[in-house]
Amino acid sequence: VCPHRGRQLVNTPDDCNQVRGRKPNFVCGFHGWSYDLDGQNTFVLDPEDWQGALNAERTCLSELKVDTWGGWIYINMDPECAPLRDFLEPAAGILDHFQFEKMRYKWRQWSVYPCNWKTAIEAFMEPYHVTGTHSQLLKYGEYYAYSKAFGLHSVSGFDERDASRKNSQSTSVTRAGSGSDPRISTYELIRENYETLNYSAATDTLVAAASRLVDELPEGTPADQVIAHMMASAKADDAARGVTWPEIPPEVMAKAGLAWTLFPNQTILQGVTFALCYRTRPYGDDPNKCIFESYALERYPEGEEPVTEWVQAEPTAEKWGAVLAQDFSNMEWVQRGMKSRGFRGTLPNPHQERKITNFHRILSQYMGRGHLSKLDS
Repeated sequence: VCPHRGRQLVNTPDDCNQVRGRKPNFVCGFHGWSYDLDGQNTFVLDPEDWQGALNAERTCLSELKVDTWGGWIYINMDPECAPLRDFLEPAAGILDHFQFEKMRYKWRQWSVYPCNWKTAIEAFMEPYHVTGTHSQLLKYGEYYAYSKAFGLHSVSGFDERDASRKNSQSTSVTRAGSGSDPRISTYELIRENYETLNYSAATDTLVAAASRLVDELPEGTPADQVIAHMMASAKADDAARGVTWPEIPPEVMAKAGLAWTLFPNQTILQGVTFALCYRTRPYGDDPNKCIFESYALERYPEGEEPVTEWVQAEPTAEKWGAVLAQDFSNMEWVQRGMKSRGFRGTLPNPHQERKITNFHRILSQYMGRGHLSKLDS
């Protein structure tokens, strides 16, 4: 904003989520004060009227902290904030292996939704809700999950209770299906997740590799060998079209799990060559609304990346896919239900919803209020 009278320097329409462009400088539309790209003032109308009281410190734009990680740009208004890398650890050290900066947008959408930003982000912190919200997915896979805190941040992953099915992929979204024939169920699980999550929880290459499992592997092949074969086939197919996979050690892949919440408002569901991401933000000073954003990332052959823009989309299955529409169907009613006199406070699952308790524990420390209390046995 202009330090003269506080006018916002870039106009942002209410129906526009992101503003971008190229300008050689910034000119205030009120009185014409101007600034270079470093924020230094280059023009004041009639500066002599201040009788020497104006100086560079008073007329420059305010500074803020800016840094990058994984291809994202992070902005912090606190000049005393911790360095970004320190803030993101230990999550960043694990997620670095996925090289998100080499992925590109597949699609990106946003909506103003009638719930608080915390209510919205919590809806994507745990798979514990799959049985009640996405029951159609249970046909092809188990959704029992763990949830762990990593400092400010947290991760969830599928908690495979069958030892014969455990492998470095089994905690992630790219995993073997359940049932008597994992060749069939793995394809159906990956296809179903891909198609109903707006073509974001896998890639065309992975789905194609999964579709060939019945033809390429004999009946009775164990689940861990099925997923290993599928991943090797997809990696070779991608290499043939110019997509190089990152080399992720098995122990890192197992630790990375299904999805991360980076405090306070960023969620990443990651695969080797793709990611589905969410971000929520307050909607002005209205605690009953938020700006909900979701976007899909993927690795593409150089020069074949799709051209995308932010699209405002109504929260429907047609616009977002069936699974996200089911999630949306809960968020507004959780927002309303929390205000009921009959609601005595949350009872989060201590194994599967620890991401939520960690989120509120950290938030209460920042806010100095709303501290959590432990349930008596």
